[in-house]
Amino acid sequence: MQLFGHGFRDPGRLGVLVCGHGSRNRVAAGEFAALAAGLRQRLAQHPVAHGYLEFAHPVIRAGLDTLRARGVERVVAVPAMLFAAGHVKNDIPAVLNRYAAETGLRIDYGRELGVDARMLQAAGDRIRAVLPPPNGDDPSASYHDTLLVVVGRGSSDPDANANVAKVTRLLVEGMGFGWGETCYSGVTFPLVEPCLRRVVRLGYRRLVVLPYFLFSGVLVSRIARAVERVAADHPGVSCSVATYLGGHPLVADTLQERLQEALSGSNAMNCALCKYRGPLLGFEAEVALPQHSHHHHHEGLGDGCTLCRSECTGACETAVATVDHSRPHHHHQGHSLYPHADHPLGPRTLRPGV
Repeated sequence: MQLFGHGFRDPGRLGVLVCGHGSRNRVAAGEFAALAAGLRQRLAQHPVAHGYLEFAHPVIRAGLDTLRARGVERVVAVPAMLFAAGHVKNDIPAVLNRYAAETGLRIDYGRELGVDARMLQAAGDRIRAVLPPPNGDDPSASYHDTLLVVVGRGSSDPDANANVAKVTRLLVEGMGFGWGETCYSGVTFPLVEPCLRRVVRLGYRRLVVLPYFLFSGVLVSRIARAVERVAADHPGVSCSVATYLGGHPLVADTLQERLQEALSGSNAMNCALCKYRGPLLGFEAEVALPQHSHHHHHEGLGDGCTLCRSECTGACETAVATVDHSRPHHHHQGHSLYPHADHPLGPRTLRPGV
């Protein structure tokens, strides 16, 4: 397939860069690379590279170097990330802008995957895979006694967190669940286990948990273990964990659409609720903060977790290893402090001095 609107007679002069955060987990890094490889097959007429902010190779600058070496004169870069928070709004653009200023390469930046009908369909497929099929004339009848919990990564950006809650509501209403709740694996509140221990008291006989993540990793394994602990304390409740979005083909479809949007100029992000653009309740101090990245000191750090060669087991959280990716990532380093770091249902790692 050839991307439209690029303005070049030779499509090889237009390159694509798929940007990721990066992970020390080999499986997660491999899954990201596979997503980029799938996009490379779809866009065979254009050079496609990928790069990470930190913790894996190649870093974003290396991916851009690869494209320039192939004669690319214009790059469209897209973040393969679910929602727009600090990484999408600050860290990746800072790296791209610095590279463009240094080299003169034109780089157009696409938006995140976001709340999208295709992503919802992918999530629905993952959920249905762990639930019995609906019966009877009403296709949603068998879900009325089921509670859905959607787990997001969690961010210090309330707009991104709110989008996870929006996904929850769209799935609950679209599939006819009895109830739905949203929680997060870190940074914000409520965390997974406190949320599960509250919702299990609502009396639903079935609980299904969807890790709304793109790739594997230690956080996904933590979610599964939290569900196991709660299930053990409530044997009368059937608890299931759906698979993360991973290699679902609709994820690649959505990413490809983001490329087209970037080239056509229709890739508008939601700036109405951006905490950097205007005073958002509770985050007024962050209006007009300078755009910068705090990931330069981690670029390419580590060669992967030596413990996880298949699905992440979480063994690195207790093992003493040369590469320790269980160490908390301090999101307040280089950024504003999260204003609710002392919330009783939030993570200790965000609190000042911890």
